[in-house]
Amino acid sequence: MMTKLPIGVQVYSVRDNAAADFKGTMQALKDMGYDFVELAGLYDYTPEQIKAILDEVGIPAISAHVPYVELLADPAGTIAKYQTIGVKYIAFPYLNDDVRHGTPAFPETLENMRKICEVAKEMGMVMMYHNHDFEFIKMENGEYAFDYMYEAIPADLLQTEIDTCWVNVAGENPADYIRKYAGRCPVVHLKDFYKEGKAEGMYELIGVEKKEEAKGVFEFRPVGYGLQDIPAIVKASEESGASYLVVEQDRSVGRTPMEAVELSVKYLKG
Repeated sequence: MMTKLPIGVQVYSVRDNAAADFKGTMQALKDMGYDFVELAGLYDYTPEQIKAILDEVGIPAISAHVPYVELLADPAGTIAKYQTIGVKYIAFPYLNDDVRHGTPAFPETLENMRKICEVAKEMGMVMMYHNHDFEFIKMENGEYAFDYMYEAIPADLLQTEIDTCWVNVAGENPADYIRKYAGRCPVVHLKDFYKEGKAEGMYELIGVEKKEEAKGVFEFRPVGYGLQDIPAIVKASEESGASYLVVEQDRSVGRTPMEAVELSVKYLKG
């Protein structure tokens, strides 16, 4: 076995299956060997119903991705829903391009995130931020927006959920970045990929509107089947104090999403 850390799966990876049959999908993920799930939406169920299904299947939801706008609209109410389910960690999954670094709204975004994190802390919930590659844009002082954000909001309020695929795509070493945030990386996203040349159409793969034609090749792969040095990433996670590893594959090519996530967990536990 590659790691003793619990291995979960981001439900977004199998979103169509979860939407069609949430309970059956949770059972299948448990049967594959996943220790927990990370939620991305509640599929029209109440928090109480989600909790009942997960309890019946015997697979907990340790973490969840919850949109920034949803948290901003009702921080305490939204966080309470996930407390009902038994979630320990809530991640900001993504910042839309009108509120992220490089826009006039970014300082306000950081202030709003801080306020949400303060509410979460009072409620006993840990907030994290899940990066893509656009946080690795250099600011005026030469610093990445990624690092600036974690300086602006202290560790007692905001932890990392480092997405290792996007760190690599941004040109940085994922294992090094995990070590940089040792003690602040409770959950690490394991995501593998294959890339040739400069692929500008990557965000189309995660459901974001395509901006321009891709000039290269980019595809997400099951963990252990792409370019990532997964053993080095897992070792860095363990040595940096991570508690959980989460498999995420935004889109599957040449196999079903369920087949892809099964290959990932077999690789990690094999």
